[in-house]
Amino acid sequence: MRLPVIIVNFKAYPEVLGQLGIELARTCSKVAEETGVSIAIAPVMPDLARIAADVNLPVLSQHFDPVPPGNKTGWTPLEAVEKAGAVGTLLNHSERKMPPGDLKLAVRMCSEAGMESVVCADSIDEARRVAKLHPEYVAIEPPDLIGGDISVTTAKPQIVTDAVEAVRRIDGDIGVLCGAGVKTREDVRKALELGTVGVLLASGVVKAHDPRKALLDLAKGLAHS
Repeated sequence: MRLPVIIVNFKAYPEVLGQLGIELARTCSKVAEETGVSIAIAPVMPDLARIAADVNLPVLSQHFDPVPPGNKTGWTPLEAVEKAGAVGTLLNHSERKMPPGDLKLAVRMCSEAGMESVVCADSIDEARRVAKLHPEYVAIEPPDLIGGDISVTTAKPQIVTDAVEAVRRIDGDIGVLCGAGVKTREDVRKALELGTVGVLLASGVVKAHDPRKALLDLAKGLAHS
C-alpha cells in the first residue's frame, strides 16, 4: 500500500452486502483516482474476488484462518484470499481476536507469501506484543471508541503517540495506523501528526449518509499532510 493511507473496513454492515459493496468499492476507487490519495479497502469475504477484479485499489481480506488448504469446511486459508486478489489482510481485529499462537503463525504466513498484514491492537501492551511478530502494520484501536462519534485522536491522543513510540522501539519498519471513531479530515490530519502512517476506519464511511462526501472529506486530511 502507498502511504499515507486510508483503509476502509467494510465489516459486515447491511450497507455493503451484495451489490451495495461493489458500489462502495467503486466509490472508494473513484475518490482515490480523483484526489490522488491512497485508499485501500477490506470488503466482506464473499465479495472479495469480484471487488478485487472490479476496482483499481489495494484490497485486503478482513481475516483468514492460518490453516493449509484441504479438508477445512468453513475455514478460509491464506491461499484463498490471495487467489481472490487480496494483497494483504487485517488480523486480530477486536471483533475477531486471534489466539497468540494463531496470530504469530498468520503473520509469518503472510510474510512468506508476500502479503501485507495489518494487525490490530486494542492497547499499548498488545501493540508491543504484536510488534514483536514484525507485521507490516500495527493498527491501534481502543475498542470502547470503535463505531463511536469521537475519534481516538481526540479522545485518547496519548494512546496513539505511545503506540507509535512502543512499536518503533521494537521495529522501526512497522507502520502504525490508528482507528476508532475516525470520521473527518481533522481526525485524519491529527492521526498523521501523532506519528501514524494512516487510519483504519469503517462506520465513518460505510454508514455515512453520503459515503462519497465522507471519503472526499477524509482525503483532504491526507492531502494536507
